[in-house]
Amino acid sequence: MEVLLALSRRMDRLSDRIGRVLAWLAVLLVVVGMINVGARFLGARFGLPLAGNGLLEFQTLLFNLLFLLGAVWVLRLDAHLRVDVLQSRCPRRIRAWLDIVGTVCLLLPFCLFVFFFSLDFVLRSWVHLELSANPGGLPRYPVKTLIPLTFLLLALQGLSELVKRIAWLRGMTEAWPDGSGRGSP
Repeated sequence: MEVLLALSRRMDRLSDRIGRVLAWLAVLLVVVGMINVGARFLGARFGLPLAGNGLLEFQTLLFNLLFLLGAVWVLRLDAHLRVDVLQSRCPRRIRAWLDIVGTVCLLLPFCLFVFFFSLDFVLRSWVHLELSANPGGLPRYPVKTLIPLTFLLLALQGLSELVKRIAWLRGMTEAWPDGSGRGSP
């Protein structure tokens, strides 16, 4: 179990690094949005073609990165959506079991399903070096690669959370799996 906990900590560190990068990408997304709005305003005011599809698609790419990879970080922080109204009323031991059952029965099968069924979709995009249909648009194949990558990382983070819940139930760690130090079972 110690080996699994060490691997869990490594996955947590990777998710934390992803989260820090995403925080800066969120800032970049806002800056790109401001540049896009400013370029459109100035272009309309002075009759210049300052804004283009490439800038809009870059904004969309940044949003896709935030949305997809953000799911991994949100799971790491235990901030994902679930039925907290019911779960918050349960004792910690029951909550840990609900997390285990949810991870094994819902999260991991869904991640594996999306991962495997998206591989052909992504491969076809790479074979054709798919580009946007819009003039001045960006390549689409790198963005599509995020789909299986995200669900692989999400499954790995799910396994990390699973290991932490099992370790907590076995009394191998005092802290609640989110690191809040809420005590033992």
